[in-house]
Amino acid sequence: MTRLATPFTEAFGIEHPVVQGGMMWVGRAELAAAVSEAGGLGMITALTQPTPADLVREIERARYLTTKPIGVNLTILPSITPPPYDEYRRAIIDAGITIVETAGANPEPHMELFREHGIKVIHKCTSVRHALTAERVGVDAVSIDGFECAGHPGEDDVPGLVLIPAATQRLSIPVIASGGFADGRGLAAALILGADGVNMGTRFMCTTESPVARSVKEHIVAATELDTELIFRPLRNTARVASNEVSREVVQILAEGGEFADVRELVAGARGRTVYENGDVEAGVWSVGLVQGLITDIPSAGEVVRRTVNQAVAELRRVGSLIVEPVLG
Repeated sequence: MTRLATPFTEAFGIEHPVVQGGMMWVGRAELAAAVSEAGGLGMITALTQPTPADLVREIERARYLTTKPIGVNLTILPSITPPPYDEYRRAIIDAGITIVETAGANPEPHMELFREHGIKVIHKCTSVRHALTAERVGVDAVSIDGFECAGHPGEDDVPGLVLIPAATQRLSIPVIASGGFADGRGLAAALILGADGVNMGTRFMCTTESPVARSVKEHIVAATELDTELIFRPLRNTARVASNEVSREVVQILAEGGEFADVRELVAGARGRTVYENGDVEAGVWSVGLVQGLITDIPSAGEVVRRTVNQAVAELRRVGSLIVEPVLG
């Protein structure tokens, strides 16, 4: 299989510039290991595990499935009762993880400890200004999320076609393009725009190793790029989720002047988790990207990695063949 070597693959010791997003309730051992075993970079989501000890056990399960590099996503957000982040950080270190994806808050408070233990850090950003801050505090790479992404796209509403080159022309560290990627056409486009790889969330959520219920995956296959909602817009905490009765109700309540308290029960994380576990796509709000409109099947995660790279190579060769050199003389 042909490889695409980029500064990201070389720095992080992986074969292919394809990263599996660190999705809440989805980034578990089987999925992460399958992506890594195929040569990409799989991510276990730390806070999906109830305790730091559970995270260590999940990492051990993944290591049983592959000997290739695996990363851990640690998303740090303001909370009235925050998780024990220090303990999760220590669990990551004690488990021997060498790649961490941070998201949410500024990663600076975590950099010294991670650096001391030789851990490379990818920070997830939704703007160039945040990416520049992450570079300044010493992260090894950034994952830049365009407006198309699932989850939180930020408040600038800049799509990847502009955001990716805007970031790559100002950063000197590897940039991973995220939001709107599902295949090799996207990977080829990201590389041409200056990125060093792609991060795919929704695409990997819709694979056989994903712990999400089959009916949710079938719903993604049947959906189009029009079937998402942007909730929390009036609160300036925008999130892209699947369009269903619950998310549409949330949008309506907030558009009519409602406050977060008025939708708190509708958007409870426990309800969203039941969607993934039980397969009732109307049970709560759940994250999915515009890219679901490009997803037409439920393959293995390894197949996604392999065909994404192979298609990207073919597309890059096709584009190269369009060049017509002038005839001299």
